[in-house]
Amino acid sequence: MGATLVEKILAAHSGRDKVTPGEIVNADIDIIMCHDVTTTPAIELLEKYGIKRVFDPDRIVIMPDHFVPNKDIKAAEMVKRIREWAKEQNIKNFYEIGRHGICHALLPEQGYVKPGTTIICGDSHTTTHGAFGAFATGVGSTDLAAALATGKLWFKVPETILVEIKGKVPDGVYAKDIILKVISILGVDGATYKAIEFTGEVVEQMSMESRMTMCNMAIEAGGKVGVIEPDEITFDYLRRTGVEDDFTIYRSDDDARFSDVIKLDVSEMEPVVAFPHLPSNVKNVSEAEGIRIDQAFLGSCTNGRLEDLRVAAEVLKGRRIAEHVRMIVIPATTEIWKQADREGLLYTFMEAGATVSTPTCGPCLGGHMGILASGERCISSTNRNFVGRMGSPESEVYLASPATVAASAIDGKIADPRKYL
Repeated sequence: MGATLVEKILAAHSGRDKVTPGEIVNADIDIIMCHDVTTTPAIELLEKYGIKRVFDPDRIVIMPDHFVPNKDIKAAEMVKRIREWAKEQNIKNFYEIGRHGICHALLPEQGYVKPGTTIICGDSHTTTHGAFGAFATGVGSTDLAAALATGKLWFKVPETILVEIKGKVPDGVYAKDIILKVISILGVDGATYKAIEFTGEVVEQMSMESRMTMCNMAIEAGGKVGVIEPDEITFDYLRRTGVEDDFTIYRSDDDARFSDVIKLDVSEMEPVVAFPHLPSNVKNVSEAEGIRIDQAFLGSCTNGRLEDLRVAAEVLKGRRIAEHVRMIVIPATTEIWKQADREGLLYTFMEAGATVSTPTCGPCLGGHMGILASGERCISSTNRNFVGRMGSPESEVYLASPATVAASAIDGKIADPRKYL
């Protein structure tokens, strides 16, 4: 019996020839990513147990992103503590305001993500980086501290669900629509502690930005990781970010055992929207049209990349958002912001009546810079729409693609983007 991509990575990183689902392994970690919210508790744990040095400062990357620019005194003190700790530990890879970004967009952009590697962060959407054929997963602050100290972490080898996506992608349908459809099939717990491997002709034709959107939301089905086999599209992206060919490529064997195989033909799909209060509560946009919105949000680690901004700007160009709608646009990294500015995308957004912010996770988690009041509705390109996710427990969040978000901002109610494309 062959092995899956994920099994091969975990075997290689735990000094094993082969591992099987359900086994506990102690794996070497290649990259540890730290952001502002979960890193402070990890630092406190290290201090509590008298651990004075991290295992390897060059394999730790720090990027405050959730509450930056600092929203209050508590946030400022938290980032100050991390900044001082990074200096004490001689961690050079610290992305300060002005060259910062949302961690799951910044890490690959800056060339830290490679196929065949292991990556952890104290953030559930670390699954994003599986788009490069890596084992990337979120952990809690306790496990983060253990990895910072030792460079290792234990995992239960997950079973893998194979999701094969085929067909011709219709106009107006994007990676966000497809992954929402997959989540509606699996449910929010259908892949709990399992790997989801995305394959098929549709995935093979996706850009790296779209693949990252797919893997980013694997966690919304409970997935431990989301992965895609590396190919020439992967390698082209890596070359553009300055990554050398010093990595190992793993692929699932033809006779690998999958716990389930899901086949999805997207040929007849239309754009979709996830209704409150679950990412799996997915309906066609035709069933959502006409629902009045108060806010439209474009950004986040799911859909704040250049590709997403271009799509939304295409919809908004020469048009105005509805008078009663607040539209917030947040490019995911400083470099994306600058390129969007060079291309005139930011001007397009502002001419349409939107506001553009510096990179931050703020609105996505109801932290700052876009909080919803009681009774308000937001259509958002983010990844979660739980009760109170973006503000008041009496608010509602609808998840959709950047195109649908932009079209809805124009109409002032949820709208089919195809009429503007």
